[in-house]
Amino acid sequence: METAPHGIAVDPEPLRPTPEQLQWQRDGLGVFFHFGINTFAQKEWSNGSVPSDLFAPTDLDTDQWVRTAKDLGAVYVILTAKHHDGFCLWPTATTDYSVASSPWLGGEGDVVGELAASCRKYEMKLGLYLSPWDRNAPQYEDPEAYDEFYLAQLREVCTNYGELHELWFDGAGSAGREYAWDRIGSLIAELQPQAMVFNMGPATIRWIGNEDGLASDPVQYVTRSTDLNQYDPDVVDLGAARYLPPECDVSLRNGWFWQEAESPKELAHLLGIHDRSIGLGANLLLNVPPDRTGRIGEDDAARCRELRAALDARFGAPTSATVRAESDGHVRLELPATAGTWFDHVELRERLEDGQRVTSHRIVTDDGQLVAEGGTVGVRRIHRLARPLSTRTLLVELVGDGAMLEAACVHDASGAPVPQLDESNRASSAAPVD
Repeated sequence: METAPHGIAVDPEPLRPTPEQLQWQRDGLGVFFHFGINTFAQKEWSNGSVPSDLFAPTDLDTDQWVRTAKDLGAVYVILTAKHHDGFCLWPTATTDYSVASSPWLGGEGDVVGELAASCRKYEMKLGLYLSPWDRNAPQYEDPEAYDEFYLAQLREVCTNYGELHELWFDGAGSAGREYAWDRIGSLIAELQPQAMVFNMGPATIRWIGNEDGLASDPVQYVTRSTDLNQYDPDVVDLGAARYLPPECDVSLRNGWFWQEAESPKELAHLLGIHDRSIGLGANLLLNVPPDRTGRIGEDDAARCRELRAALDARFGAPTSATVRAESDGHVRLELPATAGTWFDHVELRERLEDGQRVTSHRIVTDDGQLVAEGGTVGVRRIHRLARPLSTRTLLVELVGDGAMLEAACVHDASGAPVPQLDESNRASSAAPVD
């Protein structure tokens, strides 16, 4: 094994996924829980001065959070253990600005611990967001002192809550700031070596580059740089090409933290987001924010149920195709003889163990009629057809050295809700103002 600039061991073939990366990509859907002092302060970002005693959920129920995520079809969840305001959702030894100084459970509560227990109970993978930018910590103005402070916090969350699936490092507020990424990488390698690392430091996955939840074709898994945040033009220079598959983050509502005046996005919009993230070969991280009681509100939970039902109606009964490679590099998809019904979606899955190889592809009928075309395939590519088809064979023309498919299927989504996505409903919340 070689060592990356951040001190973490990497595969000597960086253009191939590790088994952990590939499993993460196959997981596909995660749920974000933005919850903290901002939930009670009615803010998107606060500056670290909101008093701890404002944090007072009356009916916190992390079991309900995880059940909501699992029923939606998510495989992992991520909690904002510390947002930019510096308020910690666990009783940290590093600062008084935490749940230990709140009236919730008499200062004896631990949101991270409760969520970890719920994840174990419902067999859900747990990830934690730990903001590098901290607007409460006085040490932040002294980089060396803050590095020690932050490493102590990271050690606590990496030690006390079992196996972590993902560590989320948000780049907001960190333009021009260098953290101790070599030591952070070593700590992760020591305590949570299997965890995916989001976008900064010893990253193993990257941000898609917007907060609308949208990828665009081609979705390339190999890159030399990543966007830091959406508020300034800074990028993270990786120094060399790396295999870093993307995650698309977006909120069910306009903002990230629950606000009474907001409501969930429309179903058709959410279906459009699905098709522009998971359907293009990226992961989707959908934020479902708990309210001030500490529960997922019924309107949000109902929209999640509606979304799951719509996805099941579209993709819940796939017809698998036999994938046969032909001598000219094309792939023939053969549907079973009993599949005499119509279909209006085609789903392709690329073989990725040796890296992403497909650069473009076309799907045609035996008589050469174009059915769909695009750039990358990746872990999954879903094409919604312009019109339904009824045929037993399709030909996929792949472009790319060593390009191979590992699986394919078709879906009949007739009568199911239709996705919609246009410029009028793309934008997420703008940069928050204190």
